[in-house]
Amino acid sequence: DAEKALGIARDLEVWSTAGIHPHTATRHPTGFDRVRELVQTEDRVVAVGETGLDYYYDNSPRRIQRESFDRHLELAAETGMPVVVHSRDADADTISMIRSAPGVTGVLHCFAGAPALFEAGIEAGWYVSFSGLITFRSYETPGLVAETPADRLLIETDAPYLAPVPHRGSRNEPAYVVDVARAVAELRDEPLETVAEQTTRNALTFYQLD
Repeated sequence: DAEKALGIARDLEVWSTAGIHPHTATRHPTGFDRVRELVQTEDRVVAVGETGLDYYYDNSPRRIQRESFDRHLELAAETGMPVVVHSRDADADTISMIRSAPGVTGVLHCFAGAPALFEAGIEAGWYVSFSGLITFRSYETPGLVAETPADRLLIETDAPYLAPVPHRGSRNEPAYVVDVARAVAELRDEPLETVAEQTTRNALTFYQLD
């Protein structure tokens, strides 16, 4: 999938990432060598990941997930690239691994964790990225959107999943990121233009495109 994403990035003159998702950590025991190669040699690959821990589905044994996550963090440290991190129902172990990798810059992607994970990420100088989840009535920590330091705030769609209101139930699209931005602006009591400008600036900084 990382190679397919890179092909799309080349065609459209955008950027991609390379990593092994925790869901498939068991299925790709030798795939990390290819991830390393893509990260080290391809100009359009600008981050390591997505990696992390998913204890909700447990599609890979937790020990294997942690080992894979650790290898990605080591690669990020080695290359100076940022890392994109997925964490679901694994806050304590994710916090531990963030703290074990000082100097690595990461983003808590599609954030839906508890305040303790949020605080650990901010303490480590990481970014927090919010998706269409924050438009759902069931979203549990909307206050953290307002608490995120302006220079650590990112937004995303997580397409094709988690389409924001008013598109919930349909396939998510990159264009719907504006609906996430509107929700962020409302929760932070800021103009939409401010959120758009700040998160764009942060993305360029995080992915080292500025």
